Amino acid sequence: MFTTQVLCALPKWQLAANICRASLPQPPAYLDCCHYVFSFLALQYENPWTIPNILSMARMGLAPVLGYLIVEENFNVALGVFVLAGVTDLLDGFIARNWANQKSALGSALDPLADKILISVLYVSLTCANLIPVSLTSMIILRDVALIAAVFYVRYKTLSPPRTLSRYFNPCYATAQLKPTFISKMNTAVQLLLVAASLAAPVFNYVDSIYLQTLWCITAFTTVTSAYSYYHYGRKTVQVINNK
Repeated sequence: MFTTQVLCALPKWQLAANICRASLPQPPAYLDCCHYVFSFLALQYENPWTIPNILSMARMGLAPVLGYLIVEENFNVALGVFVLAGVTDLLDGFIARNWANQKSALGSALDPLADKILISVLYVSLTCANLIPVSLTSMIILRDVALIAAVFYVRYKTLSPPRTLSRYFNPCYATAQLKPTFISKMNTAVQLLLVAASLAAPVFNYVDSIYLQTLWCITAFTTVTSAYSYYHYGRKTVQVINNK
């Protein structure tokens, strides 16, 4: 309740502090303190309930549904649900780019996280259905696990003390913004293309196509290359918002 009240009253407190400090020749110290405290809080807090973030969470929710449909070999419906998940991915990026109030630091991490969860579930399911080789799925999951671990580490290092669990997992505390590399974006596109092709393979009867096997090799190459790009560029892919 207190947090909600503070968030709602934040702009008014800042405005009042600014007016008082400007109108008094020597403003009391407590006004300076009030001004900086609420300015600091304003930098830390952001609204997590944006449309792109909700779409990303919806994409996460579709992942187990897709996994179940693939394991049950209901490929026609799975292909339709996959298209729906792709639409949410396109929409959240479009909205975040074109409406400034819908862009958030949380979204910069939530969007790729949703992609990784969706892709991991899809690849495991398609491997169980003998549509994607085990070696390729293992490579993709290992890369994604390493990247998710890196995100948790960055979150810990950029979170100001006290580093409590409630603050660590509070999406309102924005501490860093992630900037994926170009090859990583290409890799995600290639991975999703392979998923779409693999889902459509039993529907249109081209499971043993040489083109599908070629796409396996391309996906493996982009996965390794994107993993190296994160290792090579390191801190350039992370923009710290507040490291105080």
